[in-house]
Amino acid sequence: MVVGVLVGNPRPASRTLNAALALRAAVRQSLSERGRRVAEDGPLVDAAELAAEVFAPGGDRVRAALAELATADVLVVASPTYKATYTGLLKAVLDQAPGGWLTGTVAVPLLVAASDRHALAVELHLRPLLVELGAIVPGRGVFLNESVLGGDLDALAASLVEQLDGAGTSAALSALTSDAGSTEKVGVGQ
Repeated sequence: MVVGVLVGNPRPASRTLNAALALRAAVRQSLSERGRRVAEDGPLVDAAELAAEVFAPGGDRVRAALAELATADVLVVASPTYKATYTGLLKAVLDQAPGGWLTGTVAVPLLVAASDRHALAVELHLRPLLVELGAIVPGRGVFLNESVLGGDLDALAASLVEQLDGAGTSAALSALTSDAGSTEKVGVGQ
């Protein structure tokens, strides 16, 4: 089983990227604890590295990144909260994905914000976008206040495991990623 990461922060090597990596570690741990074999590293795409090409004709690197992400069984999709929703960069990257691109993929949405007032944005905005692309989104999306991102990523991952368990997401992830629960994937260009 492969757990991938897509980060939609316009700043490269951002705190959102660190949060997404901690969430990937938490997802991997949750799946491993439930008897799933999880690969060490899945695809990682930091959209900030693609920003110059997102609106350029052709967009070969963007399409290649989407194709790589389509190989993931579980995809963490992370963004900082801008104007109470996900970033335009994340939307612009995902706009280049074909319909049904995430069919057969379990997605875990993550939004990072400076204020808890934006805690529902992950459910109101990012989850529906992923569902529109065909993803299965179990449990609640993950919201993190950026104030928790300055410390140890291992400690953050441990707290995220608890958050996933408390929301019922871990059990749902495990059930959805079992052989009986898998569905056919649709890749880029199909």
